[in-house]
Amino acid sequence: MKLDILAIAAHPDDVELACAGTLMVHAAQGMKVGILDLTRGELGTRGTPETRAEEAAAAAKVMGLTVRDNLGLPDGFFRNDTEEQMKLIAAIRKYQPDIVLGNAFEDRHPDHGRAARLIADSCFLAGLRKIETFEDGQAQAPWRPKQVFHFMQDRYETPDFVVDTSTVIERKKEAIRCYKTQFLGQASDKEPQTYISSAAFFDSVINRDVTFGKIVGVSHAEGFKTSKVLGINSFKDIINNVT
Repeated sequence: MKLDILAIAAHPDDVELACAGTLMVHAAQGMKVGILDLTRGELGTRGTPETRAEEAAAAAKVMGLTVRDNLGLPDGFFRNDTEEQMKLIAAIRKYQPDIVLGNAFEDRHPDHGRAARLIADSCFLAGLRKIETFEDGQAQAPWRPKQVFHFMQDRYETPDFVVDTSTVIERKKEAIRCYKTQFLGQASDKEPQTYISSAAFFDSVINRDVTFGKIVGVSHAEGFKTSKVLGINSFKDIINNVT
């Protein structure tokens, strides 16, 4: 199954917080978009792998994904090493995305930086024909995404570019709220309250989108970093920024 855009992230809910709007905007344009979660988030303080899987499936429906998959790497303990790279290379070749969106290189959660490096390296290695991977007993063809971008997470960074997500912000909120065990926890919850379960954390995610939107004169936007210089076909592709 070939995808136009594949978001790859360490944990279920990383994508919802950081770039759900971008996926929904492009899905509305007719593109095939998907998510590959690297782990089941089994070390999370709140919830279980089973509830996280249910929540991820519910969020996928809200976002209109073509596919959502989980690589099953060990939460907290995966590495950017041969075993993990080979599994991710096989997944990249399976879905053949033109664009990959990945975790931030520097962030509060150590899994995010490790995932970013694993994603970037695996996207490159997936294009090398002498690396052999198989699906259902059949050899996979090499595939290298045309672009790899990294989304913003807990730590603020100045984005290299932003995507206008004004039209889908309410659906992004709905997708985040699908993770009932993780976000907007109540004092009556049996689960312990955490850094991400507070209303203030939820508000900070949306306020960041407001901040990025303000930069380019729209109500909401999501920011990304790129290691490659971007080329455009026309100045018409650029949002008419406020001056």
